[in-house]
Amino acid sequence: MGTIVVAAMASCASESGALVVPEAPLEECVYMGDKTEFAVWAPDAEAAKLRLYHDAMDETAFKTLDMKLGKDGLWKTTVKEDVKGAFYTFQVQKNGQWLEETEGIAAKAVGVNGTRGAVIDWTETDPEGWAEDKSPKIDPSDIIVYEMHHRDFSIHETSGVQNKGKYLALTEEGTKNPDGLATGIDHLKELGITYVQLLPSTDFITVDEAHLENNQYNWGYDPYNYNAVEGSYSTDPFNPVTRIKEFKQMIQALHNAGFRVILDVVYNHTTDASKTGFERTMPGYFYRMREDGTFFDGSGCGNETASEQAMFRKYMIESLEWWMKEYHIDGFRFDLMAIHDIETMNIISERLHAIDPDVVIYGEGWAAQAPAYPAEEIALKANTYMLDRIGAFSDNIRDAIRGPLDCSNAGFMDGIEGKKADLMFGIVGGVQHPQVSVPAWTASPLQHISYASCHDDHCLRDRLEIATKATEKQRLAMVKLAQTAVYTSQGIPFIFTGEELYRHKQGVKNSYCSPDSINAIDWTYKTKYKDLVDYYAGLAAIRHAHPGFCLGDAELVREKLQFIEVDDPCVVAFRISGLEGIDSAKSLTVLLNGSKKPVALNIPEGRTLEALQAELEAKAMAAQQGQM
Repeated sequence: MGTIVVAAMASCASESGALVVPEAPLEECVYMGDKTEFAVWAPDAEAAKLRLYHDAMDETAFKTLDMKLGKDGLWKTTVKEDVKGAFYTFQVQKNGQWLEETEGIAAKAVGVNGTRGAVIDWTETDPEGWAEDKSPKIDPSDIIVYEMHHRDFSIHETSGVQNKGKYLALTEEGTKNPDGLATGIDHLKELGITYVQLLPSTDFITVDEAHLENNQYNWGYDPYNYNAVEGSYSTDPFNPVTRIKEFKQMIQALHNAGFRVILDVVYNHTTDASKTGFERTMPGYFYRMREDGTFFDGSGCGNETASEQAMFRKYMIESLEWWMKEYHIDGFRFDLMAIHDIETMNIISERLHAIDPDVVIYGEGWAAQAPAYPAEEIALKANTYMLDRIGAFSDNIRDAIRGPLDCSNAGFMDGIEGKKADLMFGIVGGVQHPQVSVPAWTASPLQHISYASCHDDHCLRDRLEIATKATEKQRLAMVKLAQTAVYTSQGIPFIFTGEELYRHKQGVKNSYCSPDSINAIDWTYKTKYKDLVDYYAGLAAIRHAHPGFCLGDAELVREKLQFIEVDDPCVVAFRISGLEGIDSAKSLTVLLNGSKKPVALNIPEGRTLEALQAELEAKAMAAQQGQM
């Protein structure tokens, strides 16, 4: 395989005058005991220096070395002594001016607040048994995703967790709320979910890791170092090894508990570009730029990255591979995926599936505003069918179930008409179906992420309290209806942390920087709303017991799933039949009544949901007694 090149004038260039992109994986810091090799990609720079510091916050470097430019566009130097524990920065010169220091673009270990890379011995970051850590095997029909924020999940005083708001919170077993009900990782086991999706856990900039006593909060969609672990969720953000080891302990605990782990990644934009390694090594290269030198802003966050650029494409691929290989991550959720080009996303899928054939990849099939790239070539929701084993969130089923973003109504679950077509579309997993009028955008139902709420926008409880005049009893019934639609759809079910506890955020729509008083989950709600928690668990048990709810193939969905004609705009009924050899039941019938009145339907005789739950509980009890 030859060297990759991209069109641009440079000091280090091919004969055609193009920037060279190194073929080998980008390694900016390689510790080898008695020596450490450093490299930074800046092919059009005039000079580059490496600076070493004793501390992440020291003002003066104890060593400064000139770097030498190689034919691969990398400036390199080797420190021929043991500098484990030191911190480093690069500084490059362009147009006669030295740019500000940077930890580089691919730092894998960083000091407090991520402004300097760290020289560490990676063997010290592995918890006991890490080499034997294995991801559990989970069939596609059993995928149920639970989206969570580290701090929300465990910070409340009622969580019973010792390491509140930290990675280690998910390693603690036996935690309980004041009434003795399971919290933390034990709660997840009870709930029947199989994948935990972590909100951004790569190093982000808005929380000051040096002053965590201020109880700062952020979702983390302001990325700084894409290959490094966020320090604010560790017990010691000043120690680069601690944050890495604790993150691995969390992954290990989740795997041991039977869960696979999805990481929320934010390659579509950076925080203030001027502070990033991208702009401090190759200004303008990693972003889509206007002719006047300003940034295009499809992300709505000040800039949009350029996935089509050869080095950024390489960077994204190798970064994702790093998280899989070093941290044993099982899948990725892409923030504003529509900013990335389809070619890059498909290469990513090919490379990641080569590491793990069961890797799960999906993202938001939209951007904040139109990206500076042709619409037919980016990972928009409408182009999902062109993506290779990559899914997208379905705002079709979301808005059908719970209403539009403006919160003017609560959708199908509150008996609002005009939602039936999109709900039916969601039920079939977004594929073409003869009884569905909404145009398909998936090639497989497994590309359809079915959900009613996520961290964005109002949580279900707040939405219902704002958009309806219903009683709490009625609202709880609406939540059950919404999640029945999600769990019985042919797509991948996705739920937002705490909604099974009927959590609220005091009406705050996007609580990305709100305090714990808004975001923290009160675990006494598990006692108060135990019936709702049990309902979620029951839906998961039924889905696991009957893979007919996830046929996994568009042709099978068209063949096996038929909608029952109902002359009511707020009732959807469907039957999945011909399941011999696929399911333990020959057929499954689901009735979703969003109207305010009872509806009579003629359906084939069969067991009710309650009967199925009782049967499953009896089988589980018998199995437990057999093991005693």
